[in-house]
Amino acid sequence: MKIIVADRIRELMKTEALNQVQLAARIGVKQNTVSAWLLGKKEPSIMSLWKLADYFDVDIDYVVGRKNY
Repeated sequence: MKIIVADRIRELMKTEALNQVQLAARIGVKQNTVSAWLLGKKEPSIMSLWKLADYFDVDIDYVVGRKNY
C-alpha cells in the first residue's frame, strides 16, 4: 500500500503543481511528513488521508489505491 499511496500523492501534487512545502502548509502537516510519505517511510494517518482527499477533492479510496478515476 505504501507505494500506491506515495504514487497517488505525487500524482495529485503534480496535477496541482504543488511542492512538498506547499502541500504540507495546505493540509496542516510538516514538510518532513510529506517527504516521508513520498519516500514510503511512513503512511498517512486516517486524519491525513481525509485532509488529502478533501484538499484534492478525491475519495480516500483513490488516495490508497482502491479506486481509479
